[in-house]
Amino acid sequence: MLAQLIEAGVDVLRLNFSHSDRERHARTIESIRKACEEAGREVAILGDLPGPKLRIGELRDDVAELETGMHVKLTPQPVEGDRETIPVAWPGVTSLREDELVYLADGAIRLRVREPEDGCVDCEVEVGGTLSSHKGMNIPGADDLPTGGGDLAWVEFAVEHGIDLLAVSFVSTADDLTPVMDRLQALNSDIPLIAKIEKQQAAENAEEIARAATGGLMVARGDLGIELPLAQVPVVQKRLIRAAGKRSKPAITATQMLASMVNARRPTRAEVTDVANAIYDGTDAVMLSEETAVGQHPAEAVRVMDQIARATEPDLPYGEWLFTRTDQATQDIADSVAQSAVGAVYRLNLAAMVVPTSSGRTARLVAAHRPNVPVLAISPRIETVRRLNLLFGVTAVLSDYETEVRSLLDDCATLAARHGIARSGDLIAITAGLPDQELGTNLFEVHRVP
Repeated sequence: MLAQLIEAGVDVLRLNFSHSDRERHARTIESIRKACEEAGREVAILGDLPGPKLRIGELRDDVAELETGMHVKLTPQPVEGDRETIPVAWPGVTSLREDELVYLADGAIRLRVREPEDGCVDCEVEVGGTLSSHKGMNIPGADDLPTGGGDLAWVEFAVEHGIDLLAVSFVSTADDLTPVMDRLQALNSDIPLIAKIEKQQAAENAEEIARAATGGLMVARGDLGIELPLAQVPVVQKRLIRAAGKRSKPAITATQMLASMVNARRPTRAEVTDVANAIYDGTDAVMLSEETAVGQHPAEAVRVMDQIARATEPDLPYGEWLFTRTDQATQDIADSVAQSAVGAVYRLNLAAMVVPTSSGRTARLVAAHRPNVPVLAISPRIETVRRLNLLFGVTAVLSDYETEVRSLLDDCATLAARHGIARSGDLIAITAGLPDQELGTNLFEVHRVP
């Protein structure tokens, strides 16, 4: 199935560390790498750190049906749950106040607190639904939730097992990224960090967080739609995507994008429009969650999303984005060179762009300006090749290249022809950073493919 997903168009596979244990995740990572070999294409693995997220415990038979109007007890005791008693691994659950709202399963189920009862909390089910083990629990406005203290152990796991990207859950400010950054630095790792925006405070601090998050932002609409009034979510989504673009960082739009495909083989028209609108907003990636985690048609959901993206991308305002997506006031040399290179694509009708890069930064800056031609990134590091799968419009390949300028340019032209993005006689843009200059991206040449 993993090979089918990759073949259907998956670029990044996300592992939610809130679910399952290290041994199982390690086996999944191994399976993904084998599936990549089978499919003949590398994908990135995104590790999603648990963060201070409340989750219910184990349910008997792994599922319970909560009906509207019934009563259910929330308990901090590590019992096996059922439709009458739900375990929550948080002592503070007994301090919930009467009439407080509790949401389960990304807000699909709503409970209203009635009264404490023998170390438990009695709740009435106002909106029922099917609940499965380890689903998330949200209490809007609660500020004494448990910390994500186990995240640093998962950071060590991620480094040990070659995870390509890390998502940090429930950040409120840029400072919330610091402990993870410090641990990565201590482990001599450069895994990019993606800040998940799930709280109102994070949405308000989006500019600051986007500046600090080395891997970009994730618009996590499930929790965001509970922490904020639902009608505000589309507005916040657009603002977050703009904040990431302004800093030349990628944005991921996530949660319930094709939710009906958990059971159905076709999405609704509204879902198709939702995916397309996120792409029109400028998102780099659209993410499937339960559709591929527990859905009945995972590969078909990927194919549908791929089709939507391919139909939408030709209609994007590429030339306009060249001057509006990123911060035009920046004095950064690398960003200015990348923008000039993309501008030349339009003015000179170039066939493609080739970007040799070790860290991936040059490719990220080029992608941020949204060239409307194929971008081939070349890197000697397999980690970079995988990470660049997150970026809009970039295909990355593993290859060593010469650092001497003339040889570098010839190598890039040869690879452009070999990978089918340009033909003999085509003009292409080549942009790179020469290491001896220590200026980042500082080279741009228009080159004719021999």
